[in-house]
Amino acid sequence: MVKIQYMRKFDAIIIGSGPNGLAAAITFQQQGLSTLLLEGADTIGGGMRTKELTLPGFQHDVCSAIHPMAMASPFFRSLPLEAFGLSFVKPRYAAAHPLEDRESAILYHSLAETERGLGADGGRYRKLVEKVVAHWDELALDIMGPLSLPKHPLMLASFGLEALQPASWTAGRFATEQAKALWAGMAAHGIQPLTNWTTSAIAIVLSAVGNKYGWQIPVGGSQSIANALLRYYQSLGGEVQTGCWVEDVRDLPYHKVLFCDMTPRQLLQLKGIALGGRYRKRLEGYRQGMGVFKVDWALSEMTPFKDFRCQEAATVHLGNTYAEIAESERLSHLGKQVDKPFVLFAQQSAFDPGRAPEGKHTGWAYCHVPNGSDIDYTEAIENQVERFAPGFKDTILAKHSFSPAKLEAYNPNYIGGDINGGVMDISQLYSRPVLALNPYRTSIEHIYLCSSSTPPGGGVHGMCGYHAARTALSEHFGLRL
Repeated sequence: MVKIQYMRKFDAIIIGSGPNGLAAAITFQQQGLSTLLLEGADTIGGGMRTKELTLPGFQHDVCSAIHPMAMASPFFRSLPLEAFGLSFVKPRYAAAHPLEDRESAILYHSLAETERGLGADGGRYRKLVEKVVAHWDELALDIMGPLSLPKHPLMLASFGLEALQPASWTAGRFATEQAKALWAGMAAHGIQPLTNWTTSAIAIVLSAVGNKYGWQIPVGGSQSIANALLRYYQSLGGEVQTGCWVEDVRDLPYHKVLFCDMTPRQLLQLKGIALGGRYRKRLEGYRQGMGVFKVDWALSEMTPFKDFRCQEAATVHLGNTYAEIAESERLSHLGKQVDKPFVLFAQQSAFDPGRAPEGKHTGWAYCHVPNGSDIDYTEAIENQVERFAPGFKDTILAKHSFSPAKLEAYNPNYIGGDINGGVMDISQLYSRPVLALNPYRTSIEHIYLCSSSTPPGGGVHGMCGYHAARTALSEHFGLRL
C-alpha cells in the first residue's frame, strides 16, 4: 500500500474513483468544501477505463463502453464536461438485434422511428416507453434515486405500474419475434432472469433513454469520461491520490465525513471502523448477482454482420429470439453453463476511428455467467458473434479475456464478476444495501456508502455518489441541494 501523502485536514475523503466516487467528490467540492479522492489503482475511473489490452494501438474499454445512462444522468448533464474535453459520437442506430431467420430489430434514436420499424408492434412499444421519453426530465431524479416522496407522484405511479412487471409479462404484449427479441435484449441488461419482478423497468428506461438521448460513445474511450470528471473536480480545487489502497481508515488524514465507493463486502473488511452488529448482519446478507465473462478483440476489419445495419449500431445484442435469451439468463442465474449465451457486442472503432490503427478495428463483448464461474466462455462468445457475422473469426488478430475472477482482481467492486454491485431484483433494486429510508448511511454517523450497491444501482451515471453526498451535506454541513 502506498502511504497517503496528505497530512492536513479534509471535510471529506472519498475512497474509490469510479463514477460514483467522482460524483460524491465533485458534489462536495462544488460547495467549497475540501476533499481528497483516493484510488487504489494507478489510474482513476473504476469502470471507466480504456487500455491497450491486445496489441499496440488498439484501445479497448476495460469495463463500460456504451453510455446511455451517462447521457441521461441528471448529475452528469449538470456538469460542464464538454469544456473539460469530453465529447460523444452518436452512431446511426442505438442498438441492433439480429435474428437468424427474420429481419433485425432496431432501437433508433427516436421513438417515432422505432415505432415505425417495429411495424405491427410499434404502437405497443410506444405505450410502454412514450411517457418516460416525454417526461424524463421530470422523472429522472425519482427513477434514479432512493425510495422517497416523489416529486411527480402521478407520473412516477404510471411508470411504476409497468416497470414493476417482469419483462416476460410485457414481452407477452408483442406479436412479432422482432419486438419480443428487442425487448428481451433490453431487459437482459439487468443481469437476472426475465421472469423477475421489475425487469421491465430496465427495458423501459434503456429503450426510452435510447429514443431520447441515444446510446452514445465517448470519443477516446470510457477513460475520457473519467478524465473529464477529474479535470472538472481538480478545477474546483479537489485533490486526488492514486496507487493508494485503503485497508485501515485509521491511516487516513483527519476528515469530517468518509465516502466509500465500494461493495458491502469490502466495507465489512475495512479495518478501523466498528459497524453496528445489526447493520453488519444485514450487510452480510447482501446478495451478489450473476457475473460476466468479457472478451476484447483486435480485428483486421469491421465485423461482417449479415445485416449491414448492425455495423451502424453502437451495441448489437446477440441472442436471437426472446425464448433463447430468456433461457440463457435463467440457466446462468441457476449456476449452469450456457452454450449459446446472450452476448452484448460493441464496435467502438466503427464510430471512433482513433481506437485502432488505420484500417483496423476493435470488438468488445461480454455475456452473463454464474457468479464466480471459472469456465472460459471465449469460444461460446465468439461462436455467437460468428453466428450472426460469418467470417468474424477470420478477422481476429488478437484477443484478451476477462473471467469473473480476473475482473474482480482488476476491480474489487466486481465481486465474482458482478458489475452491478449486487443483484438488482425487486428486493435489492431500491433497498440496497439495506432497506432504509436513507440507504447511503452506515451505522457510523460520518461514514457513507456511495457505490452501485446503493440506489439506483449499476451503470455509469454518478447518481449513487450524488445522492450520498447530498445526504452528508445536509446531515453534517447544513447544506440542502
